[in-house]
Amino acid sequence: MAAPVEIRIHGRGGQGNVVAAYLLAAGAIHAGFEAQAFPSFGAERRGAPVTAFVRIRETPIRRRSEVEHPDFLVVQDAKLLNIPGTAAGLVPGGGILVNAESTDGLPSALLEAAKVVAIPASRLAKESLGRDIPNVPLIAALVGLTGLFPAEDFVAAVTARFDAKTAAKNRAAAEAALALITPGAWRRQPAKEVA
Repeated sequence: MAAPVEIRIHGRGGQGNVVAAYLLAAGAIHAGFEAQAFPSFGAERRGAPVTAFVRIRETPIRRRSEVEHPDFLVVQDAKLLNIPGTAAGLVPGGGILVNAESTDGLPSALLEAAKVVAIPASRLAKESLGRDIPNVPLIAALVGLTGLFPAEDFVAAVTARFDAKTAAKNRAAAEAALALITPGAWRRQPAKEVA
């Protein structure tokens, strides 16, 4: 049986970490894939570290455990990369998408061990939403980088999740993020079951 694409999302309470996972899974489902998304909380308060997990596959997903060996990491607060364990288990050749203006100042060991892309998601969110909620620009960039499914399916998930005004602002943030990445640079398709 082929493995699903696994994504782990690290952020802080209030950054929309759980919503990011649900939007990614909803976009995958809209594109015709099977997907699951679920969070893991520590202290449930604003600013506390929050981790969410997503699996995407063309066939049913039976595994229900946390993602220990992600293909991709999404890090909504670059400071979390200084916490041991944030990047633990990333598969060789995996990608890390981080909310930062650039990769300058990120741990050099990560830059050597993984494909790392920085997106100024907080700035894009402030410009589009008026608030520092970087989840939608980051997930849009992940979808674009990986080609997991068409970006239009992610936009459809955003439109379905929010009221019309908020959805329009989030779509603008997503489009701005997509304009900053190289489409398909981390190409990885959800796996098919092998007979």
